[in-house]
Amino acid sequence: MISTETKIRVRYADTDQMKMIYHSKYLEYFEQGRSDLLREIGLPYPEIEKMGYYLPVVEAHAKFLKAGRYDDLLTVRTMLTELPQVRITIEYAIINEETKELLVAGYTVHGFVDANSSKPTRPPERFIEIVERTFSKKVER
Repeated sequence: MISTETKIRVRYADTDQMKMIYHSKYLEYFEQGRSDLLREIGLPYPEIEKMGYYLPVVEAHAKFLKAGRYDDLLTVRTMLTELPQVRITIEYAIINEETKELLVAGYTVHGFVDANSSKPTRPPERFIEIVERTFSKKVER
């Protein structure tokens, strides 16, 4: 498993009239966690795009367990638990840093798309090599 943690302070603009995080903002927090995970393993989004690939979201799921509120400090735990095949599934847990309560659990599924043809494709070899190497390092520890 590959995982990373991202800290996010809830902005006023992220909340609704009740000062609770608006539900769609959690998908943005997922995106930030995903970007940080890919960057941490050496595959930032701009690098994937330079290789000629896009990673569009083809499915997203979020289970809302508790409300996050304005000015809460959140931890977005982002996890890649299996090696990608044609698609890649990334899991998320958003935790209130003060109370340690799980607020949201979810996942996103991404397809690999050739940037030139806009057609689905397998992940690039370099992507697979880096992910496999990172998985191996995590197992060795």
